Amino acid sequence: MAQKVFFSVSMSLDGFIAPDEGPYGQGGAAQWADLQGWVFPQRYFRENLHLGQGGEEGRENDILQETFARTGASVIGRTMFDLGEGAWPEEAPFHTPVYVLAHRQRDPWERPGGTTFHFVGDGIEAALDDARAAAGPRDVRIGGGAATILQYLNAGLIDEFTVALAPVLLGAGLRLFDGVDADRVGLQPLGAESTLRVTHLSYTVRRRAPSSS
Repeated sequence: MAQKVFFSVSMSLDGFIAPDEGPYGQGGAAQWADLQGWVFPQRYFRENLHLGQGGEEGRENDILQETFARTGASVIGRTMFDLGEGAWPEEAPFHTPVYVLAHRQRDPWERPGGTTFHFVGDGIEAALDDARAAAGPRDVRIGGGAATILQYLNAGLIDEFTVALAPVLLGAGLRLFDGVDADRVGLQPLGAESTLRVTHLSYTVRRRAPSSS
């Protein structure tokens, strides 16, 4: 099976994937908890972050595990890295190489548990090339944030994605598709699956042909 580039995010019903202040800002933590509420109880999530034993083992747990199992490397933006650096545990939750879009290169940062952060200052395609090589037969996940995902989507570098649509209204925040090149980005439904807390909507991305008019 050919290697794919994908992203997977949770989204509110009104189209936001994060609060205005991010998950760690004042007031943002509660909204983030509502948005990601389907993730936190899962056994795989708890084990991955060493939060203790137990947790749920249903279909939502399987979806999390399948997402991480297919991921051989990730690409994230510098803002996401800066936010996560102070919040992730010492054993960061990726357990694969992670390529950080940075203004300048710096030495790789190796963490316990198999995560090494590599800082790429040569643009999104260079970071993706490095991630593809590191992922081997597995897929590359564009981990975020919204601006990073949108860059890859508009550049035609995303093969497929999944949105976990949560029954939550945030009212404001970061919209994933603000600025999307809708004239060039087309979608083909790949699947829909409802679980106890969210609906997972999956799409294949295809490039629309330029208009002749």
